[in-house]
Amino acid sequence: MTTHGLFIDGTWGPSASGRTFAVENPATGETIAMVADGDGTDARRAIEVAGARQLDWSRSAPRERGEILRRTYEIIVDRTDELAALITAEMGKPLAEARGEVMYGAEFFRWFAEEAVRIGGDHTLSGDGRTRILVTKGPVGPCVLVTPWNFPLAMGARKIGPAVAAGCTMVFKPAEQTPLTSLALTRILTEAGLPAGVLNVVTTSGPGGVVGPWMRSGIARKISFTGSTDVGRLLLAQAAENVMRSSMELGGNAPFLVCEDAALDRAVEGAVTAKMRNMGEACTAANRFFVHQSVAGEFSAKLGERMSALKVADGTTRGAEVGPLIDRAGLEKVERLVDDAVRRGASVVVGGSRLSGHGYFYAPTVLADVPTDASLMSTEIFGPVAPIIPFDDEDEAVRLANDTDWGLVGYVFTTDLDRAFRLGEALDVGMVGVNTGLVSNPAAPFGGVKHSGLGREGGRAGIEEYLESKYLAMPRS
Repeated sequence: MTTHGLFIDGTWGPSASGRTFAVENPATGETIAMVADGDGTDARRAIEVAGARQLDWSRSAPRERGEILRRTYEIIVDRTDELAALITAEMGKPLAEARGEVMYGAEFFRWFAEEAVRIGGDHTLSGDGRTRILVTKGPVGPCVLVTPWNFPLAMGARKIGPAVAAGCTMVFKPAEQTPLTSLALTRILTEAGLPAGVLNVVTTSGPGGVVGPWMRSGIARKISFTGSTDVGRLLLAQAAENVMRSSMELGGNAPFLVCEDAALDRAVEGAVTAKMRNMGEACTAANRFFVHQSVAGEFSAKLGERMSALKVADGTTRGAEVGPLIDRAGLEKVERLVDDAVRRGASVVVGGSRLSGHGYFYAPTVLADVPTDASLMSTEIFGPVAPIIPFDDEDEAVRLANDTDWGLVGYVFTTDLDRAFRLGEALDVGMVGVNTGLVSNPAAPFGGVKHSGLGREGGRAGIEEYLESKYLAMPRS
């Protein structure tokens, strides 16, 4: 069985302790690889290398950085099938969807290849005309990157791309459930010409023992984290100790609003996209479906029919549309949430149970007439469950949608343009999908408000998260 090492200062090697941990295929429960289990010693070595390489890397030519990113994009595209198979093996999503993730992730490298040479500044005069005000932008410095397991290539790309473009060195901890894709991406970046020490990767089964030393080091100047709100709060507290720049893409509890004038077939397809992407294991997944009372019954029936037709299977199976959940804990969480909703009065339209056999499979599920006190109303489900809650008027829908600590994304389905703008403005979220169930795009600023995080990834805003402004005052003679 293959054993994968850490990547520090351009060299692959074992952890300081020599320990390893297993990576499991969630469709079968089988171990598919062993990975070096890094600790504090490895973490300190990685951040010291990143700090030592920062000055030289910051002086590299923007075009050089852009060309590295462009070559990375091209290599990823050439190896789409190979990378998709790796994602499916360690994460579970069907191959077709894994290929989509590969292309989505590749686009971040192409986007930021173009942004690298467009880092600008400003020049103006003071109000009294006596001083030239010159503003330049440069890399924030060594960055701590921490990614989740649900999009193992795309989440790495969304952070590494702008960091490279801006001229920042990095220490990177991928999720322990899905490190293999991140390590493959690291090899591609090296092949594309990324210099030794710019990107340093420490895999670990104990995240705190690696990320903690990075946060306390005094070397790291920025943390970019995607994951749970609870962990995000902890990292923000740690970042405060050294006043680090922070980007946090945290949890979600996305509302999906279906108005009485919505095109129902389009709304159903949008619901399947927003709910079932990645088996529902996405922070952008629709979590609460608020449907106008006049169309709630028809919408529930149509969505149930569509969800029950999805093919659930190992992601390598031909035609598979829904794979397993990531692990046993994720499966048991979904079970608890569905059982709680049913006990409180929800009715099961389709699904409602785990599937027998190997792996962590749960049936695509639609629940009707879900009470507002059900636990899944205030918990990120992270599974293939669509709870439907009827509403009577627009004000009620907005109130229910905003009754959450999270505010990442919301979805609105209506044929009334004024209503689309009105609801889009009223939803307390960072992103809104209008008559679409897909908002993620490398050219758009991704991020939320409230407990869903700080900062934006992607789009023109994405590179700004990795840049600092410097102001030069120059008196006019």
